[in-house]
Amino acid sequence: MHRTFAVCCVAALALAGWGLRAGTVKAAQDPAATPEFYTTQVQPIFKANCYRCHGGFNHRGGLNIQTRAGMLKGGHDGSVLIPGDPANSLIVRLIRHEGPAKDPMPMPPKSPKLSDNDIAIVARWVQAGAIMPPDPTH
Repeated sequence: MHRTFAVCCVAALALAGWGLRAGTVKAAQDPAATPEFYTTQVQPIFKANCYRCHGGFNHRGGLNIQTRAGMLKGGHDGSVLIPGDPANSLIVRLIRHEGPAKDPMPMPPKSPKLSDNDIAIVARWVQAGAIMPPDPTH
């Protein structure tokens, strides 16, 4: 019993010597779970490939992807976003060209498929919870 106590004390002193306290060490947060990741990584992909049809005043298929609320609401085919679940998020399936056989079609239409890197960024963002800056209030 005394030996276990001594080992614990040595470990606690070592942590204190490094400026850490037992119980306060946290796993690093995934950068994809921040609004900044969306703004700097995901939004440029959407702007370059998706906003022409699903942003601004254009909401083809009833879908607006400029806001989280818009993606959660979805369009005529329902929600395109399931935070934490890229495999079942329609937006990820469509950009991977793995969507339903009939409609909606793979995205973007009449354009080359997004790069594997861009698809991975969007999927990582969805996996991390699809965090975006707060939707603007009008």
